[in-house]
Amino acid sequence: MASAVEDQDVRGRMQRLEALLQEVEQFPDARVRARVREIVQAVLDLHGIGLNRILEQIAHGEETHLALIETLARDELVGNLLLLHGLHPADLETRVRQALDKVRPYLRSHGGNVELLAVDDGIVRLRMVGSCHGCPSSAVTLKLAIEEAIYQAAPDVVAIEAEGADPSAPGPGSGFVPVDLLYAQKGRNDDRTAEGHWNTVAVP
Repeated sequence: MASAVEDQDVRGRMQRLEALLQEVEQFPDARVRARVREIVQAVLDLHGIGLNRILEQIAHGEETHLALIETLARDELVGNLLLLHGLHPADLETRVRQALDKVRPYLRSHGGNVELLAVDDGIVRLRMVGSCHGCPSSAVTLKLAIEEAIYQAAPDVVAIEAEGADPSAPGPGSGFVPVDLLYAQKGRNDDRTAEGHWNTVAVP
């Protein structure tokens, strides 16, 4: 149960929020006031939907407490809310592995696969294998599918670096392997529209 100190902290935060909203109402620009209201309402709506899903799981679920938390975390919206507040039960590497397991059947159906090499400081290092040799468009499609799966399960990933088989890359013995560009989380939606842009790095 919450302590008196925690209850007081909550009341203080609510009072601070109310004061900030009252301050917004004093803004001279009506458009700015309207946009701030819209943002606040969107956040409230999002949290409301997430809380409703949590209550539904509690009301109808038969899992133990820990299993229920894991079930809630697998819900995309609830999982993102837990991440936002630093409450997600799975660490970053676990969520990346789960994302790759989820997308792997699709990759195999196109003759490709992916290996997780490491997750360091929010940067995911992968190795793409197979990926439809001689078919650049298919390689790009698989790469984007991997990125989409990872960012959906782990939006807190900072960047993705993927070694892979680029059909235009130098052949064996060249001393180079193709490496995907780093896709920073901020603005990555624009980056992912690039058609198969690959870099190469020297192999030590």
